[in-house]
Amino acid sequence: MNRVILVLTMLALLPVPSAAAIRPGTTITVLQLNICHGGMAGCYRGDAVMVKASEVITQTKPHVLSINEACSGDIDRLRPAMGPVRTLFVAARNLDDTPVLCRGNDGQYGNVLMVAAEFPSTTEESGIYAAQYRGADGHRELRSWGCLGNVCTTHLSADHAPTALAQCRDIMSREPKPMIVAGDLNLRDTGIQECDREGFSRRGDGGVQYVYASDDLEFVRTSEIDMLGTTDHPGLLVTVTGRST
Repeated sequence: MNRVILVLTMLALLPVPSAAAIRPGTTITVLQLNICHGGMAGCYRGDAVMVKASEVITQTKPHVLSINEACSGDIDRLRPAMGPVRTLFVAARNLDDTPVLCRGNDGQYGNVLMVAAEFPSTTEESGIYAAQYRGADGHRELRSWGCLGNVCTTHLSADHAPTALAQCRDIMSREPKPMIVAGDLNLRDTGIQECDREGFSRRGDGGVQYVYASDDLEFVRTSEIDMLGTTDHPGLLVTVTGRST
């Protein structure tokens, strides 16, 4: 290293990557961030993380951007750094099924997925996991996932590893098979190994953030990015390339 079974909601037809469209040698860069911007957790550092995230996005120019613990209002602030993209926001839900709200006027709290607009078209889906820990799980939210085609983001249970594992297995067993799954999976060591699915490889940040890639893709590079104390997670940057047949 260099130093989301499920409730499905079909929303629209949007351009996103598909495994069939990835030619051998095609390079895809994936940036995974947990920006802790909801305002409810102790890792919240205000808008400093927005400045740092924009800087990292501008510098790394990812094709796929997965962001956890974000606000719906963050999208317009980060999109200029990405350029032309397709965007999906999936709100976490309270136990009464209402959307979790960020502190202040930043909108709903949840996960953001941005995918470069040049990728070919397919579907958008999102949902809430069937397996949920209804105790003191983070901000007591029901965990969600979202996919643009076969590229997915998710943020799994923070306070109950068996629930996080069940959620991880759910998203990894989606059909059609995902090409990329990125997120804060809240699993370490043996836990993440128990989520591994045949036909996938993964890379992580040494903590709880991971990127899974299908065997159509080969990992080329993995880097951690120092977020300089603006959040409690590093950035995870991976580069994959289409595997030669």
